[in-house]
Amino acid sequence: MEILILVGALVIILLGAEAFTNSLEHFGQRLGISEGVTGSIFAAIGTALPETMVPLFAIFLGSGTETLRHEVAVGAILGAPLLLATLAFFLVGIFAARSRGWYATLTPEPTGFARDLLWFNWAFFIGVMAAFVPSEWPWVRGLMAFTLVGMYVAYLTLTIRASTDLVDDGHGTEADHPLYSTKIGLPDNLVMILFQLGVGLGLIMLGAKGFVYGIEHLAPLWGISALTLSLLIVPIATELPEKVNSILWIRRGKDTLAVGNLTGAMMFQGSLLPAVGIMLTAWVPQKEILVGMAMTLVAATYLTWLVRRGAVKPIHLVVNGLCYLGFVLSVLFW
Repeated sequence: MEILILVGALVIILLGAEAFTNSLEHFGQRLGISEGVTGSIFAAIGTALPETMVPLFAIFLGSGTETLRHEVAVGAILGAPLLLATLAFFLVGIFAARSRGWYATLTPEPTGFARDLLWFNWAFFIGVMAAFVPSEWPWVRGLMAFTLVGMYVAYLTLTIRASTDLVDDGHGTEADHPLYSTKIGLPDNLVMILFQLGVGLGLIMLGAKGFVYGIEHLAPLWGISALTLSLLIVPIATELPEKVNSILWIRRGKDTLAVGNLTGAMMFQGSLLPAVGIMLTAWVPQKEILVGMAMTLVAATYLTWLVRRGAVKPIHLVVNGLCYLGFVLSVLFW
């Protein structure tokens, strides 16, 4: 039964992602904004919100002990950017390679790609350092959490300011296909764009919830701890399905939207959510946590190096997949 729920949830997610990406393209085109803003802000935040609720629910509404609730929350907080920087980029590389070849060059808008990664690296590094700050120094932890929130606000400001110049340079958001809702006779206006956007996001969230349900009922059969479960299973169940948008965009050659959806979500979940973890959980350097943090930084730093080299190819993203594989093996067998 759980397998059928997983399959059904995946179908719902695919339908929702198709509607979401189509309406978001029309929304960005209607506003006259760049693909960078559309992907790194609107798409990233929209698809990251559902899994953002997981650690908050675990902290405030969980039914287990405080230790258990904190383990689930911390695992969900750190597992999301880990999965995005590693497995999600690897999957984008696979789908790009299927249509273009492993040695084709991906062409996301380079300044936005580099900016997202640079800000993420610094923000996530602060989150890593906070794990080594003693709990007896709450003012230091509070300052670090406040800094992370401020960094995300500054990042948003820079990204939005860059939009006008990018549009003038030919990087404006453009829709490849008519708004899907117009095929059933509905008008093509901003209200319908927002309506379809909401429907698509709702389907994605519904499918993700079904995916989580199926995983949660299968997980006990695997006999793993709450922290390991939240690091491995929760991000796959809540984060990866909603990044189907990036796969759809990369298959259509919209590399800026595809990559921005990932890097924008990385920045959102690598700054604001660690701020929550620093303030509301123990946030201590356990083995699984440190390995996850290390692999995230390695993968993100490697991506930054690729961007600065001036060429990102699908074959390069195999390294990101290996980072995730190394993390999984270390958590399960080390």
